[in-house]
Amino acid sequence: MPRRVTIVDVARRAGVSISSVSSALNDRPGVSEETRKRIVATANELGFVPSLRGRSLSGRRAFAVGLVVHRDPDVLELDPFFGGFIGGIEECIDARAYALVLQISASSDGALDRYRRLAADRRVDGVFLNELEVDDPRVGLVEELGLPAVGVNAEAGFPLPAVRQSHDEGIRALVAHLVELGHRRIAYVRGRSEFIHSVRREAAWRDAVTSTGLVPGPVVSGDFTYAGGLSAASALMGLHDRPTAVCCANDLSAMGFIAQAQHMGFDVPGDISVAGFDGIQLGTYVRPSMTTVQTSPRRIGFEAAKMLLSVIDGETEPDVRIPPAELLVRESTGPAPAEI
Repeated sequence: MPRRVTIVDVARRAGVSISSVSSALNDRPGVSEETRKRIVATANELGFVPSLRGRSLSGRRAFAVGLVVHRDPDVLELDPFFGGFIGGIEECIDARAYALVLQISASSDGALDRYRRLAADRRVDGVFLNELEVDDPRVGLVEELGLPAVGVNAEAGFPLPAVRQSHDEGIRALVAHLVELGHRRIAYVRGRSEFIHSVRREAAWRDAVTSTGLVPGPVVSGDFTYAGGLSAASALMGLHDRPTAVCCANDLSAMGFIAQAQHMGFDVPGDISVAGFDGIQLGTYVRPSMTTVQTSPRRIGFEAAKMLLSVIDGETEPDVRIPPAELLVRESTGPAPAEI
């Protein structure tokens, strides 16, 4: 097995000190541009690859970023949104040879403890704050810990850098689509009330319905889960004055709703039109294929990672807005039934 090329080999071949090699390869001051180019060329010629441990020690960095997910592992396993989000993060940080430290906690206290341990052990250089909650305690905690952080879909006035994608345009387009199809009783299956994005989606649906002159239909909880969608369908489809259309806070609950409505003997979309939110790929495989509001989890993850790396480097980053979510019409929505 060939011997690993070391920083000592590069310094000897280039005729400079080890500290000069370290400064040149880590983009730090202390060497001239001409010397830097010579060192980089020598390192490439020798096939030198700096070790992560050496970079960490010389730069006092972990070269890792953290994502703590406050979810039950069984629920998280079923949610494809996180796959796209994590894929976007990895796409960005790989170019900087950073690693993603992913931790999962089912309890709020446990999630907060994970941040404390990540900071105390210096295992990460910064963290993502995803699925922000109303009065989220993580915000004050990362500020107290001095841990660089970036928020995802934060409210206005958020004290940390944030990446946002507006939900409102897509939800307004969805409601307009249903009204154009003749629906007048439009229900909503909400997500978990502690999440900011859940509150915002429901408010956008309510505003969109009232702006058409209609009265918002009944609202039931779906908990962002497939099982929650099953329960929501049982509740809404059992009503005497049941809705003709329903908007769900995410695609998983919409899938559960469709399955249960069909199990109860209702046709989708003949008897009830159903739409989701997120635009996950699974929505193309259910029957009928699912109308949804398409978000950009991979783009969000990439932009959040790009911003976090800049914050770690000490740069001041303006908030980033990516293009808003868009309506994606498929087969699960159709004309309102003439009579029910």
